[in-house]
Amino acid sequence: MPPEIVGRRGSLAGERFGIGDKPLTFGRKDGNTVVIASVSVSRLHAEVRREGHGFVLYDRGSSNGTRVNGERVTSHVLQPGDEIAIGDETFRFEAADAMETILDLSLLEALVPPSEPAEPGQVLRVTVAGGGPVGLAFALLLENLMGRRVFVTVYDGRWTQDGDRVVWKDEGQGNVRRQQVVTVQSRQYLNLPQEMQDRLFTEGAYSEMWPAGPDSIRGRNPRNIRIAYVEDTLLDLAGSKRERIRLVPARFDAAEHAEAVASEHVLAICEGGRSRTREHFAARFGTADTSIYSLDGVHLQDVVLGLRVRSRLSDPMTVLLTVAQNRFLLNSLRGEGFLNMRLTDAEAREVVGIDPVRQVFEQCVASRPCVMSRDGHGDFHCSTHSTFFLPALIKGSPLWQRVKEGLALFDVDEQDLSAITAFRLDMVQRPRFTARLHPATATTPGTYGFLLGDAANAIHFWPGRGLNSGLASAISLARTLSGTWRGRALRDADFVRHEAAMSMLQYRHKSRAWNAMITTDENGVGQAIKDRIARSIEECAAAEPDREGDIDALMEQVRAIRARLAPRIAGMPDDETLRRHLGSLGGETLRTLRDSGPWDTVTVGGEEVDIDIFYRDAGPTSPRAAPLAG
Repeated sequence: MPPEIVGRRGSLAGERFGIGDKPLTFGRKDGNTVVIASVSVSRLHAEVRREGHGFVLYDRGSSNGTRVNGERVTSHVLQPGDEIAIGDETFRFEAADAMETILDLSLLEALVPPSEPAEPGQVLRVTVAGGGPVGLAFALLLENLMGRRVFVTVYDGRWTQDGDRVVWKDEGQGNVRRQQVVTVQSRQYLNLPQEMQDRLFTEGAYSEMWPAGPDSIRGRNPRNIRIAYVEDTLLDLAGSKRERIRLVPARFDAAEHAEAVASEHVLAICEGGRSRTREHFAARFGTADTSIYSLDGVHLQDVVLGLRVRSRLSDPMTVLLTVAQNRFLLNSLRGEGFLNMRLTDAEAREVVGIDPVRQVFEQCVASRPCVMSRDGHGDFHCSTHSTFFLPALIKGSPLWQRVKEGLALFDVDEQDLSAITAFRLDMVQRPRFTARLHPATATTPGTYGFLLGDAANAIHFWPGRGLNSGLASAISLARTLSGTWRGRALRDADFVRHEAAMSMLQYRHKSRAWNAMITTDENGVGQAIKDRIARSIEECAAAEPDREGDIDALMEQVRAIRARLAPRIAGMPDDETLRRHLGSLGGETLRTLRDSGPWDTVTVGGEEVDIDIFYRDAGPTSPRAAPLAG
């Protein structure tokens, strides 16, 4: 018979409650599976969750406690016949035998030998290098899934101590790029624990400017949210879990912490695309391959200028103009966000700062994570390196004129451009994402390392693509660890599912990003989009472009996109509004917009990576996710 909780004594005697994939909860509050109307019972008193091959009863911090077979417990692996006492009610756990709790195994499960039972009191010890959104989400997912069975230590040098709290440093303390707006897909945010969803998606903290697409599930739209809000919220939430999450406001140093790492079970590397910890363990993870993302033997890189702006356009107009071309991309929250400008190689060489005192040039904005903010004189100044953005200082700078044309495309007043930064899109193929860093010894448990987030897959031009991939990787690893941890040394076989999920994410997301970097010419030969833009600029310098012809071509592209999006986005602009807006742009801009081409939604559309397919037999190793109201 299926496992059940059966009322034995009290008002619920004789009642039967089946246990499925979702937690079975006991408490005084309506909405619990088992509602016990007694003042001696807490609102959420206890719950039973499927874990691996069995069911575990957890007391959820109740005032009067939970007893099993007469003994007070905080957690207990249930056996058939166990009696559970909560308040004045007594229940019995019934199952034909312990094997009733085993689910059907997937094909991948057949590759993994069954784990041994957990040893009582064994806690999974995890270190996270990098406390950005992915690292913090991973720590919170583990805490949610494993409770007292895990302890996580998270390091990040971008944090500082503020009294008894750990908080993010501000720009004056060297922490920059926090004002970007990212698009989080419902496929990811609906797989976060309900507590995280409730804290992140409060009224006014997000918008839904993009329509539902292939990454959307349960009919929910993607959500635009500011990265600073995500970071602050997750750090504050992690700081409230001090019993199981320790926050260290310092950069993780793999050499300095070598002995500590060897005493941990897991090292999750979440430091970003330039991770020093990943490079320290490069021999374990293997050499990344650049050839798959090369043209004519040259590794392809894009340099993107990030412009912090406030646009006056409506969301429907913003979406339409963004999707219609590949030169500029605006992602915003109520008009405020970053306008990303894809640069040609020649333009990228112009992205430099100048120190007027030392009279030297610096590539800080192009090669380091710097932001040049507008000062009181209207100049863009890097406070870290005391430099100014050179193109904005040079009268007649071609790059600066093109920046201003990008502002005009999205109806941004020049005074509403408040900061400038730059970043690179540089993709590689990684051979593996999981590695044994240290073997188990008589005194150490054996340490496994994992690449998550941009340390695994650095994808930037589409805002949020890297974060969505990172969240998916964090969800996958958290579920794997929760489902396989038995208090014994971890094994390669434990991570078959996770490694398969990571390989799928790498292929899917990088294939999409690659198709955002290249196109084909009239002969079907691959060509970088940045090179096509450069060719358009050269043609315009040699001969006056046909403005009306270019506007007609752009209008044709825009109409086709509008026809696809109109059923999903209300308030699309009409032809007259669009033509008038495009007519305000210069001839060179019109030609580069036309030649850059619209987003290749046909090639990059289609089936998405569904992490759930690897864990559908894993019961409560899935986060306690639930649809949001409204």
